[in-house]
Amino acid sequence: MTSPTAVPGFEGKIGRTLEDSEPHFQERPHPGESAPNVIVVLLDDTGFAQFGCYGSDIETPNIDALAANGLRFTNFHVTPLCSPTRASLLTGRAQHAVGMRHVSNFRTGFPHQLGHISNNAATVAEVLKAQGYVTFCTGKWHLAPTQENSAAGPFDQWPLGRGFDRFYGFLEGETDQFTPELVIDNHHVPAPATADEGYHLSEDLVDQLLTMINDARCVRPDRPFFAYLPFGATHAPHQAPQAWLDKYRGRYDEGWDVIRQRWYERQLELGVVPPGTQLAPRNPGVKPWEELSENERALACRLQEAFAAFLDHTDAQIGRLVEGLRGMGELENTILLVLTDNGASQEGGPLGVLHEMKFFNGILESPDEAVKRLDEIGGPHSHTNYPWGWAQCGNSPFKWYKQNTHEGGVHVPMIVHWPAGIDDAQCGGLRRQFVNVADIVPTLYELLGVTPPDIFQGRPQLPVTGHSFAHVLDAPDAPASNRLQYFEMAGSRALVAELDGRWWKAVARHQKGAPFDDDRWELYDLEVDASECNDLAETEPERLAQIVALWWQEAERHGVLPLDDRTIELFRPQPNDRSVHRKDRRYLYRPPMTPLPVAATPSPGGMAWDLAASVTRAADDEGVLYATGNANSGMSIFVQGRRLVVDYNAFGEHTIVESQREVPAGPAVLSVHLRRVKGPTGVLTLAIDGEACGQVELPLMMTMMSSVGASVGQDHGLQVSDRYDGPFPFSGALHQVDIELGSRASAENAAQARMEMARQ
Repeated sequence: MTSPTAVPGFEGKIGRTLEDSEPHFQERPHPGESAPNVIVVLLDDTGFAQFGCYGSDIETPNIDALAANGLRFTNFHVTPLCSPTRASLLTGRAQHAVGMRHVSNFRTGFPHQLGHISNNAATVAEVLKAQGYVTFCTGKWHLAPTQENSAAGPFDQWPLGRGFDRFYGFLEGETDQFTPELVIDNHHVPAPATADEGYHLSEDLVDQLLTMINDARCVRPDRPFFAYLPFGATHAPHQAPQAWLDKYRGRYDEGWDVIRQRWYERQLELGVVPPGTQLAPRNPGVKPWEELSENERALACRLQEAFAAFLDHTDAQIGRLVEGLRGMGELENTILLVLTDNGASQEGGPLGVLHEMKFFNGILESPDEAVKRLDEIGGPHSHTNYPWGWAQCGNSPFKWYKQNTHEGGVHVPMIVHWPAGIDDAQCGGLRRQFVNVADIVPTLYELLGVTPPDIFQGRPQLPVTGHSFAHVLDAPDAPASNRLQYFEMAGSRALVAELDGRWWKAVARHQKGAPFDDDRWELYDLEVDASECNDLAETEPERLAQIVALWWQEAERHGVLPLDDRTIELFRPQPNDRSVHRKDRRYLYRPPMTPLPVAATPSPGGMAWDLAASVTRAADDEGVLYATGNANSGMSIFVQGRRLVVDYNAFGEHTIVESQREVPAGPAVLSVHLRRVKGPTGVLTLAIDGEACGQVELPLMMTMMSSVGASVGQDHGLQVSDRYDGPFPFSGALHQVDIELGSRASAENAAQARMEMARQ
């Protein structure tokens, strides 16, 4: 007789024949027939005041309805930036502890910045999937090392590698809402339609999620689902369909001072801020509205209108999701959370920008020029972000913004809706207890009766350090369970603590490059000063010292150290022969290829950049050889009219150069060389078979060109150049594209050598 232990997991009996054997059927784990569904809806760069039910005049009726039939949390906190908040949200642990002190675009060699969530911290999707839940994600991921977002992978930190059964969305920090760079599960796909055909990403994400839920529930109605819906909204670019843009025309002509005061007064009426809370003074760099020029006001109003339209349109998609759940009969027993990942963004600068990448190139938009393009704002050919004045308005009543550890960066709205689990008498209520984003997962675990594993997939697990707030859902006066919470972002620090029955906050705003020991700590009594207006550092030095000491204690406990204020410089590729950016800084591409995400491409900005395309063509063959970016900013290299052409699109200003001689029929090496000259200027040179044949000066050589990646043999997405329509694929034979950061000769010589070998 065969021992049953010889087959792992088999608990029956195996005899010589069926008659003397006993079958055993292994069953998958199941959470129970009454287990609720869970949906977490996450908005991006949306401030505390910007939902209608938190004070603004932006129309968010569907979010407001969830609040009226659920609970509004008025003292909810996150990290100051997107990836860290998402890492904490999905694990129930501190962001530094799980390897995400900053965005996932880089790693630093320290445990607090891996560029992905530590494998020693199972996500809620991984844990619930092991319990029998089906798991979905549609939207923004931004939790995998961005250099690993190409079709080459690896895929272990993509959504399917971290517990989701299905994924539809984008992997980077932002994407164009009309022409997104999309991924289904583990492969890249083009957008299913165009803006002219009525496409918008937010609508698509909800369509896909409802389909996933129906696919699961119609076939296996016994299995509950966990769904994560992180919209691209309202991160830049602020884009919405025209009808939503038209709806807000003229809405903000009174300016940010009047509007902010109005929103603040409504917040007091709604009770979402404590009575007596002051409206924080204008942040440095925010001018009084009456001091702006006419063009500055016109630009600022149109940019705020685009943001409002974007949020309103997103709210409509949340309404579609809710109605879809209601129609399925799933709304009643679904725990639905709506929250945002950080405060309103400061990345539009003091005046706002038509293209957000201008902010990262250190360019201040000229309103006198920008007003000539007002009608583009919010549409398919824009990449806008609003000015600081509107961002602070969105963070009312607080000061500072996203990236800052003051309340404007970390104090955001959260709504919990669960008809089957929240007593009707509590619906529409406020919860004023201090809650942090890391507290959401342990709350879900308690509500679902789930114990997170100590070992997951063979790896010991970090402790879940968040604090469940399940007890406050039906108890508005219950004490907060989280009474000590640190914050840190690029050296800026803060700590909120309940001490001696009062809530205090110490906060230090770090200036990059300054000694950390020189940072000035501020102290606020949050019991009477929720908006951090009255600094008590001078009058309460002992209290401040006590809280600062607690910050260092928490920093040690959660892996915050070493303090590191590097940010933008870390976005540059870090050459490694086992990564997409090799030490020799050479890249070889052969079509056909899937479009490349921006972090996996050799950036044509900030340093010498050389491309050599090896082609064989008939006399009239033409098309794109290589393109990076899109219509808002980028560069396209193509053959047209028998000439080699480069269109260098610097935020809508096109510098075009054509070869002075025709590209010969037959085999040839077509080269492009970029060099920075002085300051932001550069020079672009063309060559055919090593012979220079065209040159042009670039008034602006972009350092950070675009958040859109590159394509080989075509121009995918929203085309860089208006010299052609559509992807304009190269109709000849494109053998390979050699790119090198550095010496001009080596890339060109390598391509020539390969062509010689091909001829032989």
